[in-house]
Amino acid sequence: MDPRNGYRLVVVANRLPVHYDQSSDERWLPSPGGLVSALTRVLQSHEGLWLGWPGVTHPHEKPTSYEGIDLQSVDISQDEYERFYLGFSNATLWPLYHDAIRSPNFHRHWWEAYVTVNERFARAAARHAGPGATVWVHDYQLQLVPQMLRELRPDLRIGFFLHIPFPSIELFMQLPWRRRILAGLLGADLVGFQEPHAAANFSRVARRLLGVAGTDARLHQMGREVRVGAYPISIDIAQISRLVHDPAVRARSQEIRAELGSPEVVLLGVDRLDYTKGIQQRITALAELYRDGVLQAGRDVIVQIAVPSRESDPHYERERRHLEQSVSEVNGENGQVGRPVVHYLHQNMPFEELVALYLAADVMLVTPFRDGMNLVAKEYVACRADLTGRLVLSEFAGAATELRAAFLVNPHDLDGLKESITQALTTDEKSARRRMARLRRQVASRDVFQWADGFLTDLAGRSQDLDEVRDGVDDEIGPHGGPVHLVEGADA
Repeated sequence: MDPRNGYRLVVVANRLPVHYDQSSDERWLPSPGGLVSALTRVLQSHEGLWLGWPGVTHPHEKPTSYEGIDLQSVDISQDEYERFYLGFSNATLWPLYHDAIRSPNFHRHWWEAYVTVNERFARAAARHAGPGATVWVHDYQLQLVPQMLRELRPDLRIGFFLHIPFPSIELFMQLPWRRRILAGLLGADLVGFQEPHAAANFSRVARRLLGVAGTDARLHQMGREVRVGAYPISIDIAQISRLVHDPAVRARSQEIRAELGSPEVVLLGVDRLDYTKGIQQRITALAELYRDGVLQAGRDVIVQIAVPSRESDPHYERERRHLEQSVSEVNGENGQVGRPVVHYLHQNMPFEELVALYLAADVMLVTPFRDGMNLVAKEYVACRADLTGRLVLSEFAGAATELRAAFLVNPHDLDGLKESITQALTTDEKSARRRMARLRRQVASRDVFQWADGFLTDLAGRSQDLDEVRDGVDDEIGPHGGPVHLVEGADA
């Protein structure tokens, strides 16, 4: 479609799919991740536009295209970045939506910036969307956009997807602006979540707080129907499969083990540096396992990747210092000259190197206190084509709803965490392979492209009617709005 007449599909996200890199001659580099790949392909097929913040507040030449799709920048000032992003988005909503692991802060001037920036995104989407177009809004930073956009452009088809958890009603009620947030989300035609529990939380709090009528899967708001469902995001399986079979990547995985001293067992953690990820608790559990003799220096090594996150936020800088102190203590007590037991890296990593690490690791530790999904768990499973490897997974990661054959653990329970890691280490090979086979069947059942296509199909109203799919079940909303059927001992 001629952009002058508007785009058929507009993706609205806090960030563009590229980031500014001063160290690169090209300056604007692709942002990593399957989500970028999936949305890029969808936009390519729909002649669409990606609208978002470029990630910098200083004057610069804005990116206008990526992989054949058009980009439109939404500017945010330094003051707005501090109040809207560091403030309301990440010091109010982020902790609240992650079970208030840390206390959220409520400040009116942060909220005012959140409203202002959401209005700017909504106006930009209204300006660039063509008649009757589809607009897909993403994540917690932009929860007011659906209703604001509907008021500006009632002709649009609007979808919203939340990539992080949605809290229980008891937690959500703490938010002073709770009604405004709910009303903002109800401006969408379809509201999607990572897991059924989050979708049900949203529908129930909307009915209780706003008096909205309907079921968990269908809400009725001001003469409109709002559909609600769980759409668990997945990964680019084909890309991972290509890398797994790449001789250079496989050779690199062997080099990694050699560089680690050719240990018998490699335990791996890959996390964004964030207090919700439970890294500190994990290091404590591993330190005690060394003291207990379950892990032995020289035989077992740990690799912990902590990807930099929100480095301008002093809270995250403190998180980094505490973690690095803990790692130093474990190495001081258990390491040898030239042979630390914990190899810690605070850096971004090319995906090819990450896949090599997945191949090198015998045990993958994914133990967040709370996570919307956690794609690291799925990536690790997708890499284990030979059915080796063991996955220790937090019950409070969204991925646990699907990956029930993992060694599931309550990461708040230090003894339970130690027990699960020990079980992963000691389970016989036949049982471990059987678990991995089940995990791989589950991960292979849906990739990130099917996730995007499924959401957009439902948003367009082309999927089977939810009342037929649900068969009268109102309490559990499964993938694509259908009911969840969880059988103990079977893949979910």
